[in-house]
Amino acid sequence: MPTSLLLQVSPEVASNEVLLHDVVSKKIQVSPAVIQHISIQKRSIDARQKSIKINLKLDIYVVGEDFTFTPVQLPEYQNCASAPEVIIIGAGPAGLFAALQLLELGIKPIVIERGKDVRGRRRDLKAINVDHIVNEDSNYCFGEGGAGTYSDGKLYTRSKKRGDVERILKLLVGFGASADILVDAHPHIGTNKLPQIIQDIREKIVEFGGQVLFETRVTDFVLKNNSIQGVVTQKGETILARNVILATGHSARDIFELLAHKQIHIEAKPFALGVRAEHPQSLIDQIQYSCDFRGDYLPPAPYSIVKQVQGRGMYSFCMCPGGVIAPCATSPGEVVTNGWSPSKRDQATANSGIVIELKPEDFKPFAKFGPLAGMEFQKSIEQKAWQLAGSTQKVPAQRMVDFTKSKLSASIPKTSYVPGTTSVELGHVFPGFLTQILREGFVQFGQSMKGYYTNEAILHAPESRTSSPVRIPRNPETLEHVQINGLYPCGEGAGYAGGIISAAIDGEKCARQIALTLQNLYKINI
Repeated sequence: MPTSLLLQVSPEVASNEVLLHDVVSKKIQVSPAVIQHISIQKRSIDARQKSIKINLKLDIYVVGEDFTFTPVQLPEYQNCASAPEVIIIGAGPAGLFAALQLLELGIKPIVIERGKDVRGRRRDLKAINVDHIVNEDSNYCFGEGGAGTYSDGKLYTRSKKRGDVERILKLLVGFGASADILVDAHPHIGTNKLPQIIQDIREKIVEFGGQVLFETRVTDFVLKNNSIQGVVTQKGETILARNVILATGHSARDIFELLAHKQIHIEAKPFALGVRAEHPQSLIDQIQYSCDFRGDYLPPAPYSIVKQVQGRGMYSFCMCPGGVIAPCATSPGEVVTNGWSPSKRDQATANSGIVIELKPEDFKPFAKFGPLAGMEFQKSIEQKAWQLAGSTQKVPAQRMVDFTKSKLSASIPKTSYVPGTTSVELGHVFPGFLTQILREGFVQFGQSMKGYYTNEAILHAPESRTSSPVRIPRNPETLEHVQINGLYPCGEGAGYAGGIISAAIDGEKCARQIALTLQNLYKINI
């Protein structure tokens, strides 16, 4: 059996196998020659003191102890070409991991994706960045891999009670992600590497008899006696199946509208909304690491901050060290921001959503829209931003201190947001209560993080797609919709997940639940 060891070392030692080997040998009081292998199980940064340390959980194998490196293996998928079929609407993490789980259980997934394949999306991302043209079916939110593919691929989750996080991480490693995601406290793949992983997942689905249909938008459900029978696409094609996983993501407004139109029960759900703040990464490094220069052994520093302001939570969201702000509109006539980082997180700026929790009463001006009131509230702010930015994909922007003082910024430096910025007093973008909370909150942020509150920081508005504004209620035991048999609301768009990992876990749960309903009809081993 290996010796387990908790160790705190300098960043330099953690980055150097030889130095780490020497430290470990002294710690366990054996000769360095006796140690045959050191396996890092967990790794995190402790920056609470001026002298920054790396926390390591290690397994140490000495000579005579059996150590064999075993690479992560994918499950044994079954060929399901002739198996019972399940429709999955959406090829984001919930949909793709549901499909993989179905393959593993001997069920054929038919994945229907409104957008393009992961490579084909790139042309449409260029169009929105350069030409300010929004393709409603192919953009940063829609297309193979979902919103996370081209807006970061962060894997950190607090949803460990929802399911097996490690299983999802190992599947990602099996499909090509770095094994570092199995040990890092805040695992991250990166927008430059995630597309190939997504493509490999799709190819595995097809290899084992599943189908993946791109540029195929679902426009209607086929229903009979409160049970789903299939779906209708924009091409007029009807695809039949008695089990449908609805995994369309937090921005599929047409699906929410379809559900409401067909009087299928949905509910308004509170979400959070605010701005995306961009600082020089070197400034965040100085604040978080208490140093003038980060050096070679530490990664670009992240930050996480939460305050209660006027009785509401105001907090950082989807923080991207060494990252870029992206235009994430899904329809013409709106401006939406999000952020992403490449795998090395080596860009000159850091950005984070800074958002405020909303309450159901905030949506009262849109009460006539019923369960879509929150969605219409969200939409109204995005459309106002588009108008204020000159009816383009330029983003309304303001320096942080100027914003808190209601002062129009005389100039906005070039930021990472490629379509460009327009200097706007951001109080005109938001309702008055949100503006006041943001202004007060940024001052409080600066009191907690000395140097954060600065006119070097540029605010981009709005950050509005933090989560779905709609919940599609389901039976907590069967996971089926409370009204429609065989319809499985799933993932972030249905209100049951909040990121790549939790969405993937929820996709697997829905797939397993469907398998349970089918096992008495077919020879399926659960």
